[in-house]
Amino acid sequence: MAWVQRAIVGLVAAALLAGAGGALYVQRTFPALDGQIVVGGLRDGVRVQRDAADVTHIRAQSARDAWFAMGYVHAQERTWQLEFNRRVMHGELSEVFGPATLETDKLMRALDIMGHARKQYAGLPAHAREALQAYSQGIHAFHKNLPQALPPEFHVLGVKPGGATGAVWEPEDSVAWALMMALDLGGNWGNEFARLSMVRTLDTGRLWQLMPPYPGEPPAASADLAALYRQLGIYRDSATPPAPANTEGDKPVATSAGPQEAAAMLSRQVSQGMLAWTEDITRNAGNPEGKGSNNWVLAGTRTVSGKPLLANDPHLGLSAPAIWYFARLQAPAGVAADGTPIGAMDAIGATLPGLPFVVLGRTDSVAWGFTNTGPDVQDLYLEQINPADPSQYRTPQGWMPFALRTEVIRVKGQPDVVLALRATRHGPVLSDVQKSHAEVLDLRKYVLALRWSALDADNQTVLAGLQTNQAKSVRELFEALEPYHSPMQSVVAADVQGNIRFKAMGKVPVRHAGNDIRGVAPSPGWDARYDWQGWLPSSETPEDDGGSGWVATANQRVTAPGYAHYLAQDWVVPYRHDRIAQLIEATPRHDMASMQAIQVDTLSLATQRLLPHLRKAAPQHPLAAAVQALLRDFDGVMDAERAAPLVFAAWTDELAKGVIASRVGEDRFKATYGKRDYRAALEGILERDDAWWCQPLSCADQSAAARALDRLHAAHGADPARWRWGDAHPALSSHRPLGNVALLAPYFDVSVASPGDAYTVNVGQYNAGDAKGPFVNRHAASLRAVYDLADLEQSRFIYQTGQSGLVFSPRYRDMHSTWVQAGYRPLQREPARMRHDLRLVPAP
Repeated sequence: MAWVQRAIVGLVAAALLAGAGGALYVQRTFPALDGQIVVGGLRDGVRVQRDAADVTHIRAQSARDAWFAMGYVHAQERTWQLEFNRRVMHGELSEVFGPATLETDKLMRALDIMGHARKQYAGLPAHAREALQAYSQGIHAFHKNLPQALPPEFHVLGVKPGGATGAVWEPEDSVAWALMMALDLGGNWGNEFARLSMVRTLDTGRLWQLMPPYPGEPPAASADLAALYRQLGIYRDSATPPAPANTEGDKPVATSAGPQEAAAMLSRQVSQGMLAWTEDITRNAGNPEGKGSNNWVLAGTRTVSGKPLLANDPHLGLSAPAIWYFARLQAPAGVAADGTPIGAMDAIGATLPGLPFVVLGRTDSVAWGFTNTGPDVQDLYLEQINPADPSQYRTPQGWMPFALRTEVIRVKGQPDVVLALRATRHGPVLSDVQKSHAEVLDLRKYVLALRWSALDADNQTVLAGLQTNQAKSVRELFEALEPYHSPMQSVVAADVQGNIRFKAMGKVPVRHAGNDIRGVAPSPGWDARYDWQGWLPSSETPEDDGGSGWVATANQRVTAPGYAHYLAQDWVVPYRHDRIAQLIEATPRHDMASMQAIQVDTLSLATQRLLPHLRKAAPQHPLAAAVQALLRDFDGVMDAERAAPLVFAAWTDELAKGVIASRVGEDRFKATYGKRDYRAALEGILERDDAWWCQPLSCADQSAAARALDRLHAAHGADPARWRWGDAHPALSSHRPLGNVALLAPYFDVSVASPGDAYTVNVGQYNAGDAKGPFVNRHAASLRAVYDLADLEQSRFIYQTGQSGLVFSPRYRDMHSTWVQAGYRPLQREPARMRHDLRLVPAP
C-alpha cells in the first residue's frame, strides 16, 4: 500500500501543479489584499482593508456597494466553502462525490430547501431582495474575471464553480443558507422519532426515564405513547420487508478501480469519508442535543466601569474553514432602488459566508449576541395511507391525495436517480428519504410527514439580519429583529446608554388545549386537535430587561415560573447556565478579564454530579488503584492536561452501553447513541439504584465493571499518570471533503488538544458513538466575543481556525492556538493601523 499512498500524494500534486511550478500555483491562490482591482458591477469605489487582527473592513459609498463587496470578499477567501455549501442545500453533492452523498441529497430535495427559499425570497420587500442581489453579483464578479487561481479543492475534485450552469451563488441561495442554519439549530424531529422507536420495546414510563423531561417538570405529553402506537399498529413486523424504494437508478457503487489505482484509491477515501459525513448529517438532522451556545449581559450596576458588558460564544460544529468570517461593513445612509430609506450602516463582527451582513457583533453604540432558544417548531405526523388507494392519506375531512413531485439527482459515475417525493397538508414526507423510518415503521400503512415553521413562506429572517446592522440602541435592535422568524434565538443586547435586554425572537406555534402529545412524539395526522392553532405573538415571547443586574442564556428553559405558554420540553439541561450564574454571582463587579474567564471555564457540574458513583467503583483491574488515586483530587474540571477527565468520560461511555443498550436493544441504541449521551438517564438510574435498568448486574457492579480501564489501557498505555484528556479530545475542525483523506487531512484539517465537555461553559461536545474518535471534540465555541459598552473599541473576539479558507495561506489556521489557550484578538472599528489596503474600483 505504501506505493499507492505515495502515488496519491503525487496525483494530488500533479493535479495542483500541472503546467506551473508549485510555488507559483500556491502564490496565485492567495487573494489580492493590496493594490487595486477593477470590478465590473460596482457603482463607486470600495476600500477593503485588513487590520492587524485580520478583520476585514469594507468602506463603501452606498449600502448596495458594501453588500456587493462583501460578496466579492467572501468569494476571495471562502470560494470552496460557498461551493460546497451551495451543493449541500441544492442537493447536488452526488454530482461530485457519487452515491456516498446520495442520502443527504435526497433529504435536501425532500425538504425542498431551494423551492421554499425561492418562495421566501419572492416574499421579501424589494430593498431586501436588492441587498441579496448585490451580494450575489459580488460573488459572480469575482468569478467572472478570476483574479487568482482556484483553490486546490476544485482541481483535485474536478469541480467547476457553480456546476454546469456557472450559477456560483444566486440571491435565493442566501435565503436557503439561512434555512440551513435553521435546520442545524431549530429542530427536534429526531427526538420525536427516537421516542416512537423506543416505545416499541419500552413502556411509556420507562421512556421518560430514558429521555427525561426538563429537571423539575413532568413529561409534556400526557398520552400513553406506547399504548397509542400499539393500538394504531404502526410498527413494521420483523418478517415484513421494508416498503419499496421510491427511486429509479439508485444502484450499488461500481467496483472498477479505473485506469490508475492511485486515483481510484483517492476517490474511494473521499467517498468513504463523505459517506460517514452524510450518515451523520441525516442521523443528526432534527436532533437538538448538544446544539447550543452561551450568552450573558451585565448591567452597569454589576460592572467596574458602570456600563454594560456582553459575552457570546455560539456552539456549532467545527469545520475548516470556520463557519464565520469577521468583517466590518460601513456605508452612509441612502435610498434603495424602490425608494426605501436605508440607514447608515457601520457594523463589525461575525458574518456568515453566504449572507451579506454582520450576524453577531456590534455597531458604534449597541452590541448583541445569540443563543438557540430551542422551542418545538417541528412536529412529525403519522399519516395513514388509504388501504384501498395508496395515493391518498387520511385527514380530518377524509381521504386526500398526496402532493407529488419528482426530483432528478445526478450521480457521478452512475445513472441519474429519479426521486418520487410526496407531501401532505403538514409538509414533506420524510419517511420517503429517511432509512431509519423504513426500519421501524410499516410504510405500507403509515408514513411520517414534517411540519416545520422555517419552511413557511413568511420567513423573513434575512430581512431582520440586514436591519440589525443599522441599529443604534437596544430598542432599535429589537425593532430591527421583528421580522426574525427561524430558528428562534435568545438575543441579549446592550447599548452605550446603559440599557440591557434579553428577548426570544422568532416564531413559535400554539398547540390545541386538547393536544396530549404536544409535539414530543409523532401525532396522528388525521386528528385536528394535533394541528397547530396559530402563532405566539411576539409580545408574549420570553423577555427580561435585566432588572436583577444580569441575564444569561445557555439553552436552558428561558421561561419564568408561571409562564402562560407551552414552548418545548427538549430544553438543554441547565448545567452551563448554572455555572455561568455561579461565576457571575461570585464577583460583585465584573470587567473584561472576568467575562473572558467565564467563557473559558471548564468545571463540569454534570461531572461533579456523577463523580461520587465513579469514586465508589472498585473494578477488579491492575490499574484500578492508580486510577482511583488520580480521582481523589479530581474536582470536575475537564482540563486537557489531566487524566481524570478521560477516565470519567470512558466510564460514563461504558456505563451507558452496559446499562442502556441491553434494555433497548443494540441496534436501537447504536442508532441513537452519540446524538444523545443519555447522561440525564444515567444520573437517574444511579441515583435511584434502579435494578430494572442495571440488570442482570446491580448498579454498583455495572459501575465497577472494568471495561473502561481495559479500553484506556489498550489505547493510552499502562501508566495512567501519562494519560491526557486533550490527547483523546482534540478540537477537530474538519475540512469537507479532503479531511476524509488520511494523507491530506493533516494539511486541510485544523486540530488542537482541547479541554471541556458537553456541560462546561467552555464546551467540548463529543460523539461517544463514533467508533473512530469517540471523544474527539467536534462541537465547541465556534467563536468567542466580549463587548465593553464603556469603550466598544476594547471589544475582543476569537475563533478556531483563521480568516482564510485557502489551505496554503498562513491565515488558514493562525487563530487555533490562541482560541484553545483562551486568548482573544481586538475587534475595533478604528484600529491603530491597517495591515492591508485594497481598492475595488468600478469598470469604466
